[in-house]
Amino acid sequence: MSDSIDTGKRRFLTAAASVVGGAGVVAVAIPFVSSIAPSAKAEAAGAPVQIDISQLEPGQLLTVEWRGKPVWIFRRTTEVLENLTSLDDQLRDPQSEIDQQPEYCQNETRSIREELMVMVGICTHLGCSPTYRPEIAPEDLGAEWKGGFFCPCHGSRFDLAGRVFQGVPAPTNLEVPPYHFQGDNVVIVGEHAQGAA
Repeated sequence: MSDSIDTGKRRFLTAAASVVGGAGVVAVAIPFVSSIAPSAKAEAAGAPVQIDISQLEPGQLLTVEWRGKPVWIFRRTTEVLENLTSLDDQLRDPQSEIDQQPEYCQNETRSIREELMVMVGICTHLGCSPTYRPEIAPEDLGAEWKGGFFCPCHGSRFDLAGRVFQGVPAPTNLEVPPYHFQGDNVVIVGEHAQGAA
C-alpha cells in the first residue's frame, strides 16, 4: 500500500460528490418550493372580477364573489337616492369619514356613479352577511326604515349606501372594495382604475 496521496483523485471525488449532492438538494427543493406557491385557484380568488351590469334594473341587487366574499352591486332608483340624504341624522358615520372606501367613493352615495352601489356584503360587527330589505317601513323594521340591509345575526342596520345606523352592534359602515368601470356596462371589482387610489 502506498502512503502517497493522490490529490487529483481526491479533487475529482470531492467535485463529483458536490455535484451529486447539489443535484439532490435541487431535486428536494423544487417540490418544496412549488408546494408553498399559491395554487391556481388561490391566485384566481384574489384576481379582479369582471361583471356585466347591462341587465341590472333599478332596484335590483346582484351578488358576485370576490376573494371569497360576497360583493353586492345595486342599481339605486331616484327614490332611493332622495332618501339617502334624509337619513343622515340616524347614521353613525353619514359622511363616510372612517376609511372604508377608496378616495373616489368618499361621498354621500359611497360610489363612483351615484346610481350604482358596489359593496362588500359582510357585516362589520362579526362577519355575518346582512339581508337585502328594500321594502319601505316594514312592520319588523319600523316606520323610519327606507330600505337597506339588515343583519339577522345581531340586528345591525345599513342604508342603501352601506352606512351603518346608530345604536346597532356594527361599529362602522360596510366596506367598499376597489373597483372601476370599463365602459358603461362592465364593473371590474378588485382593482382601482389606473391612477386612482
